[in-house]
Amino acid sequence: MPYDTAKDSESRRPGAIDLHVGTQVRMRRKVLGVTQDQLADSLGITFQQVQKYERGENRISASKLYQIATLLKTDIGFFFDGLPDPVDGADGAGHEADRTVQTFLHTSEGMQLAALFPRIGPSRVRRQLVDLVRVMASE
Repeated sequence: MPYDTAKDSESRRPGAIDLHVGTQVRMRRKVLGVTQDQLADSLGITFQQVQKYERGENRISASKLYQIATLLKTDIGFFFDGLPDPVDGADGAGHEADRTVQTFLHTSEGMQLAALFPRIGPSRVRRQLVDLVRVMASE
């Protein structure tokens, strides 16, 4: 049987749930000001492993996710917030906004903006910033 490289490369891509959970880990870690090194040391793993978790390249086991939740002072459900509820049969349609937010927060600049933006008092100024970014993105 010939080796199917297309199938092999497809199976190596991070799954949507692994990407989502990894992004949530990264976001929570950054909000608390914890470095990848600090998290890795607390978990007894390398910082490269933390990077792979955060990028969704490696799946996080249930026990490791529990440890991460404990260290990052959050509940397990936090890592799945924004995913469709598996009980209601949702297929993930309509979650484009969630994916956009996750992609945004996956960048260091996005995390910085997300932390600073709510601190801008007047809503008029926030709207002007959004308008500025919209014009810059269209150029």
